[in-house]
Amino acid sequence: MSRRSGILEFAVLGLVRESPMHGYELRKRLNTSLGVFRAFSYGTLYPCLKTLVANGWLIEEPGNAPEDALAASLAGRRAKIVYRLTAAGKEHFEELLSHTGPETWEDESFAARFAFFGQTERDVRMRVLEGRRSRLEERLEKMRASLARTRERLDDYTLELQRHGMESVEREVRWLNELIESERAGRDRRRSGPSDETEK
Repeated sequence: MSRRSGILEFAVLGLVRESPMHGYELRKRLNTSLGVFRAFSYGTLYPCLKTLVANGWLIEEPGNAPEDALAASLAGRRAKIVYRLTAAGKEHFEELLSHTGPETWEDESFAARFAFFGQTERDVRMRVLEGRRSRLEERLEKMRASLARTRERLDDYTLELQRHGMESVEREVRWLNELIESERAGRDRRRSGPSDETEK
């Protein structure tokens, strides 16, 4: 399985966990909520759905609205299929949510993972955020070294493009620092909360 199809499977399971939906709704949510899937088609989504059904992680059900079924039969089309998460699918998604390895720090993976941070354990969120920050700091170091070596040979526009790329990475590192501090502060508040109340 390619990394991108793995991310798509993860995202589909996460969205269907929130509520059952049909292919059109899924594609819309993937396009609007998860920017990493802006440019993908039904030709990518449906094979993924078939795989998830074959693995027993999703089940297909006919759409509930009677008018949908009637309209589809009058037009000679199949009624919309709704995809629902199975118990095995929920378990599999939770297992995927707990992963914190280097693949979760990459650009596409991180964006999809971050979209489901609300369903992710705090310690897992921290490891993913810290891993992502570490990966970007490495990238920034390489970009600075490369710019220092090639600055004299670059025209003004290429130089600006390089600076823009570095500024984007620096901005994300600052954002990650804020998120990490916020996570730590939240954890500290939870730790100190009950004891503070006892002292009063």
